[in-house]
Amino acid sequence: MDPITELLDRTVTNIIPSKSSLETVLRSNQKLNVYLGIDPTSTHIHLGHAVNLRQLQRLVDLGHNVTFLIGDFTAKVGDNSDKETERPILTDTQITENFQTYKTQAEKFLDFSKVKLRHNSEWLSPLVFQDILKLCQHFTLNDYLSREIMKKKLDKGVSVRLDELLYPLMQGWDSYTLDTDLQIGAADQTFNMQAGRTLQKQLRNKESFILVNKYLTGTDGRKMSKSWGNAIWLDDLANDVYGKIMSIKDDLIDEYFLLATSLPKSKFAPHEPPLARKHLLAWQIVHDLHSKTDADKAKQHFVSTVQKKELPQNMPTYSSNATVPLMVASGSAISNSDARRKIDQGGVINKILGDQGEVIREIKVASYDYVPQPGTVISVGNRHHIKIKD
Repeated sequence: MDPITELLDRTVTNIIPSKSSLETVLRSNQKLNVYLGIDPTSTHIHLGHAVNLRQLQRLVDLGHNVTFLIGDFTAKVGDNSDKETERPILTDTQITENFQTYKTQAEKFLDFSKVKLRHNSEWLSPLVFQDILKLCQHFTLNDYLSREIMKKKLDKGVSVRLDELLYPLMQGWDSYTLDTDLQIGAADQTFNMQAGRTLQKQLRNKESFILVNKYLTGTDGRKMSKSWGNAIWLDDLANDVYGKIMSIKDDLIDEYFLLATSLPKSKFAPHEPPLARKHLLAWQIVHDLHSKTDADKAKQHFVSTVQKKELPQNMPTYSSNATVPLMVASGSAISNSDARRKIDQGGVINKILGDQGEVIREIKVASYDYVPQPGTVISVGNRHHIKIKD
């Protein structure tokens, strides 16, 4: 497929002001200033972000000037565009710790030898109150209150901090400072990206573009999100990625092929049964995030441990302890609350083994303080198994 056509069609849900006008510019000899921004509100980037990263790399391959922006300043406020609750305020230390690995994760899709890496604290920190007042004059309260997410919050009596209202203004200043011709983001970022168009138009009399990409649905059927525990992280282990992909509903297979891989549609295997298609999909995504060898091993691990219900040969081994700390220590839960949630959902099993290592009895773990006996195995779902030392 023609690379510009793929850029404009494969993952796109909207182009502002229009697809035809952006296509005209892209097919000219003009080199555009393009940027994508990600706030370091977590230590991970998930597969949903990779939709935008792939688009950014397509623009790199087309020869445009591309910037990957770390929102280390905007993360102090937090964007509530897709949240109906107040976002917690992060400290400088938390933000620093979060974005330390962002470049490493993004490099799985983005060639940083041809991309500028910037932090928006460079230009947002020096602003004084007079500067902020001037920027505010380009926007109205009506614009903010007309947003659906704001209406929901106000109707429910949810607190909306004044600094949250300034988030689109800050993102708009990012776009203006980078003299952006094209912004890339997901649908929940449309209002914020429009702020950049406004400043470019009013302060530079310059037309700019917004390319809005589709959401990747999370493993629970909602939008993939850092906050909802339904994400496939770019730094997940190969076996975890494979297992998460195999767990998605059948009606998401085509969406994942389209948004989470670069395979042409002719390779989507539409006439194969769903299980075979999921194996192909999971293998491809693990291949992209890790390697062919890891993808082969992850498939073998899934078939033996999930489909054949065999325990893996190499399990992490820990001394007997309460189940919640065991899960966190082994990486089968990302936090105490995540461990408790998995126990509440009935997905944590204590397996009693026979003399040959076979499973002879299973006990569903119902208590956070449950302490498994030495020589048994704690299984968290189908992918995580913890051997308790004899």
